[in-house]
Order: sequence, then structure tokens, then C-alpha cells
Amino acid sequence: MRIATYNVEWFTSLFDRRGRILDDTERSARWGVSRAEQLGALGIVFTALEADAILIVEAPDNNTRRKTVPMLEAFAAKFALRQRRALIGFANETQQEIALLYDPDVIRAVHEPAEGNEFAPRFDGQLQIDLDIDDRLDMVIFSKPPLEATLETRTGVQVRLIGVHIKSKAPHGATDLDSEVRVAIENRRKQLAQCLWLRRRVDAMLDRGESLIVLGDFNDGPGLDEYEKLFGRSGLEIVLGHGLPQERRLHDPHARPSKGQTAAQPASARFFIPDPPPGQYFSAMLDYILLSPDLCRRGPKWRIWHPFDDPACYRTPELREALLQASDHFPVSVDLAL
Repeated sequence: MRIATYNVEWFTSLFDRRGRILDDTERSARWGVSRAEQLGALGIVFTALEADAILIVEAPDNNTRRKTVPMLEAFAAKFALRQRRALIGFANETQQEIALLYDPDVIRAVHEPAEGNEFAPRFDGQLQIDLDIDDRLDMVIFSKPPLEATLETRTGVQVRLIGVHIKSKAPHGATDLDSEVRVAIENRRKQLAQCLWLRRRVDAMLDRGESLIVLGDFNDGPGLDEYEKLFGRSGLEIVLGHGLPQERRLHDPHARPSKGQTAAQPASARFFIPDPPPGQYFSAMLDYILLSPDLCRRGPKWRIWHPFDDPACYRTPELREALLQASDHFPVSVDLAL
């Protein structure tokens, strides 16, 4: 079985106000690409992925006028994808839903959030935690509540899945260096709190002996920025269970820095930074598929569908160009013997 995660930049803008697909030559919200070009590129990528289930980060917006599930299923029908059923969890107000597109002939998928408690509330609730060590509790929420689902294979194997889009640490809105530092630290605290909340939910599932996949865009990774030194560890390491016994840890081979200063780091995203001209691209590893210890014993094989770093993607010009046109992130997949 193949499970994948894919952050699709401005997927929502490929549909009109009524949820109809916009397959035309007008400019996409993705820079330098038309809507038809981005849509066609996504069709190529999703077809090539050949996954049984794909977590879509930044899925089309779910609101009173249009619904995420019909839009994704219309997209699947347009390109005759076998992943033709869609599922979302708690809708949000950011125009970036977290959704699952899957093959109903292979798996059954249900949004099934386990009941929480004060220590680890359900993801559409609030977590009370002292973020800035001032002896006062702060309220933490997910602007994009994780999707908590149960997958069941045709042979009856059940796997719990948590799809995430963790808060960005970028200092958006900062106007000078001082405010940039302040906002970056505030965002880092909130991001770490979300990861701690997520880890508490992970612990509860491991305690129940459940097979678990946590996947999506973590907006984080070991050694990604200088603030990690200030806070001691990354949010991703918190979710992984860094420092805990092996039987309590989640695993993704891309979630640890490569050894040696000259070793190239893996990357799942590529952003264009226009300033100063002529600009340049910045690469980062942000998207992960974390597996519980029992699933790690099922021979998992991870893959980042990078247009330049993955040999098969690079040698296939149509797929290579589609990956560059479709999004600023690239899919990550894992193959498991279930």
C-alpha cells in the first residue's frame, strides 16, 4: 500500500465560487502558471503517484458556497484517478483544508476523532498551556485542525492516520528587525505548543496499541533555523518522541540531519525568493510521513518526488515539469506491506 502527502499551493483557486473547475488560460494564483497548466500538472502528478491514499494539505476551501469533498472528487473524475473518494475532518477558515483523497476499492476511510481530555483535547478544541513561562495559561488552537481518521484495508487491517499542517514560524507582519525577532519567537512558541499537543495525542494512541501514521506539512525540521538552539529542539522532534525509548518513537528517515557538513539535505519544498534581484530558490524539508514502531517493521520505503533529486522523476520530462508547475511542495510517499 502507498500512502502520500502533498501540499498543493493554491488548490482552492482552481475552482470558482460554486466549486466548478477552472480549466482556462487565466493566471493561476501560483506565480507564472495558468490555471489550465497547474491543473494539468496536478493531474500528471496525482496519476504518477499511484497512491492508495493521498493527504492533501491546502485542499480547496470548504464554506457555505462550495464543499471540499465534491471539488476533489470532481478533480479525480476529470483525470480518471482511482483515488476518487475524498474526506475532510474539521473545516477551517483559512482557505486551506486538510483532506484525504483515496481509492475506495482498496481502503475504507472515516473521519474519527478520538475524544480527548484537558491534557490532550480534541483537535477542534483548545489547549491551555503556559507559553511564555509567566505563570499564566495561554489558549492554543489549531487554525487548521489536524485530520484524524481511521483507515481499514480490505483484509481488515486498521491504521490510525493524523494529517497535519502545523503553524508556520515565519515572522509575517514584522516591520523591522526587532519585531521580526519578537514575532518569530511568538510563532515558534505556538508551533511548539501545537506539536506538544499532537505528541500527547500520539502517546494516547500508542498506549492503546494502535498502528499510527502522522503525515503532512510540519513547517519544521531539525536544524531548520537558529531558534531551535534557543528552544532546545524542533517541533518535529517533539512529535517524533526524540529522547524517548525506541518503542515510543515515530520514524521518518528524512527527519534527521544528514551526517557530515558536506552532505546534501533532503528537500520536499522549493520556494522562489525574489529579493534581491534576480532572486533565487530556497529548498527545505517540511513534509514528512511518520510511522509508529509496528509499521516500521512492515518494510516501509519512503520517497520524495523531487524533480531534480529523484532520478526517476528527473528522467521523465513530463513528470519533472509537472512537479515544478503544480506546487511549491513535492509529494512524499511511503510504501507499506499491509
